[in-house]
Amino acid sequence: MHGYIQVEPELLTLLDSPEIQRLRYIRQLGFSFLVYPGAHHTRFEHSLGAMHLASLMSGQIGLCREDHLLVTTSALLHDIGHGPYSHAIEGVASEALGRSHTDVRDLITKGRLGDEIERIDLDPLEVCLMIEGNHPLASIIHGDLDVDRMDYLLRDAHYTGVPYGTVDAGRLIRATRLSEGEIVLHESGVQAAESLLIARTLMRPAVYYHHVSRIAEKIFSTAIYEQSRPDPAELMEQMIRMDDAACMQTLLNSDHQDVRHLAEDLYFRRLFKRSLYLGKEEVSASLRVSEDSNTREREIAVRIAEQAGVMPREVLVDIPAFPRDMFMHVQVQDRDSLLPLEEVSPLVTTLNETRRTQWRVGVYAPEYAVHEVRMAARELLRIRPPTRQDRLL
Repeated sequence: MHGYIQVEPELLTLLDSPEIQRLRYIRQLGFSFLVYPGAHHTRFEHSLGAMHLASLMSGQIGLCREDHLLVTTSALLHDIGHGPYSHAIEGVASEALGRSHTDVRDLITKGRLGDEIERIDLDPLEVCLMIEGNHPLASIIHGDLDVDRMDYLLRDAHYTGVPYGTVDAGRLIRATRLSEGEIVLHESGVQAAESLLIARTLMRPAVYYHHVSRIAEKIFSTAIYEQSRPDPAELMEQMIRMDDAACMQTLLNSDHQDVRHLAEDLYFRRLFKRSLYLGKEEVSASLRVSEDSNTREREIAVRIAEQAGVMPREVLVDIPAFPRDMFMHVQVQDRDSLLPLEEVSPLVTTLNETRRTQWRVGVYAPEYAVHEVRMAARELLRIRPPTRQDRLL
């Protein structure tokens, strides 16, 4: 993606650590390879790419050697908290463990990684703050125009073959400035920033929220939830540290029959079908609230299954978090002042509305139960009958 990548000598021991090497076996896009067969790229590749772009940006803004090492180290380590199949496990893992993939303090401060970080004269806690987004320089890897997004948009577009992820990372980095301790964007980078926002918006329905990927992730997360029910905290802690293959084999060999069936369906791509797939105008406002969404999804699925006369495991409900507005906290630097990007680019408002129209609630079932589940879900969720325009969409 970026040509040759130079790894700082100080980072070689971190690069060879088990925590980083494990990322070779974690797919960047979870189950998107079931839609796009080329999407087998990994979190390891992405971490190298983010580290490379972070190095370029730190050089562009003139960071001192210590801050340069802090930024590049944090970019290299920023994804070590991901579980198997990346974001596919994150919802149920957060529910059981109360943390997200950016909560890496235990991994860094209680293991060998912390010692290796100290050997290069960095504070492990500072690295954690960078990854969490709570450091003055964190916006380089955890911001609105960060190197994380630049790399994954380019990489995901390349490996899926979807042509919407084009980002001019070079121009964005060259237009970056450091002003009074904050990252700002020179006015020459506005169009490149707009292209990143457009890429994020177009890649959502085409890749990140493609319905087949969502169905596969839902089957997987349901199997993970059922597998961990005897002791959620302990069993989830074990599974989230696995790689993709180990986790899939655990599910395929589960003592729980329903877990095995779900894992086999996923492994052999016997996926559920869409019974309902609804936009924001077709559902009640209460469904757009994301709090406790996993619990609500399971409760709604059980009610639909009872109404449809099918087994509970034959209904999956998917209520993604309603997209938040992209408030670009990047300040655009012109000759006279600093302005928020929203004031310079009218595209931000348009793209935020587009993201809201892309949001979908899904109700999924095996092909033989699609009709019964659809009728039951329409009644329980009080969905209005589809109009002619809905059918065309």
